[in-house]
Amino acid sequence: MTQDLEALFDEMISQQRAKVLAVARSINARLTGDDLLSPLDFPELAGDGRFNYEDGLLAGLISAQIALRAHFRRKQA
Repeated sequence: MTQDLEALFDEMISQQRAKVLAVARSINARLTGDDLLSPLDFPELAGDGRFNYEDGLLAGLISAQIALRAHFRRKQA
C-alpha cells in the first residue's frame, strides 16, 4: 500500500512541477526549474495569482507526501 501511495504522490508532484514551470514560462519564457526554487527573486512571479496558486498546490502535495512518509515510519517503529 505504501509503495502505491508513494508512486501516486511522485506522479502527482511531477505533473504539478511541470504545470508550475509552464505557468512560470508563460509569464517569463526564460525561467528555469532552478529559478522556481526562489520565485520571490522574480517580481513578475511573486505578483501573479495563477502562479502562486499552482505553486501552492505543489507545496501542498509535497507536504502531504512528507506527512504520509512520517506516518508510515512511525507505524513501523
